[in-house]
Amino acid sequence: MENPGSSAAVLLLLGLGFLCVLSADADALLSAPLNVTIRELEVNSAVVTWEILEGDPVIGFAITQQKKDVRMLRFIQEVNTTTRSCALWDLDEDTEYIVHVQSISMDGSSPPSQPVLFRTPKESEKMASKSPDEVTMEEVGQAAQLRAGELIIIVVVLVMWAGVIALFCRQYDIIKDNEPNNNKDKAKNSSECSTPEHPQGGLLRSNV
Repeated sequence: MENPGSSAAVLLLLGLGFLCVLSADADALLSAPLNVTIRELEVNSAVVTWEILEGDPVIGFAITQQKKDVRMLRFIQEVNTTTRSCALWDLDEDTEYIVHVQSISMDGSSPPSQPVLFRTPKESEKMASKSPDEVTMEEVGQAAQLRAGELIIIVVVLVMWAGVIALFCRQYDIIKDNEPNNNKDKAKNSSECSTPEHPQGGLLRSNV
């Protein structure tokens, strides 16, 4: 006669196996992200992008970031989003990192993507690689501010010069208008101070 306890144990094992198969099938329905790429690589930051298969019910993503040969991980997860990129921040310069990306659905997570290895540049290398003709938006804003300041200074100087010229012309007109009167006064004063002429015959002499 079969032992009831052994039958219950068999049924329990079968049930657990069935649940594991269902869970594996649910994860298998969601494919791992494809074409994982590192872009906009800077000294202390980077952007990781990826693609998903069309039709996958993705509602978010999870990213695992790890320094090479270091066990410490950074885990980034976001749901209720359709974005296919994520910024990696606070990186160390001249350091190798490994990144995995997983898709998230209502039923669970996909397998991790193929690992992507990248190295952040050194500060000196980044400055050296910058082209002399390359201009950032910050530099454009600073240049615009400088040009605006220079323009304001030029306008102020021109207004001051215009005021000086106008004042000079006004003073010149006043001096010019007063000049005939000064000439008349000089002529009048010179005529009053001159010795009167005597008629012919010379000076009158008294007879002694």
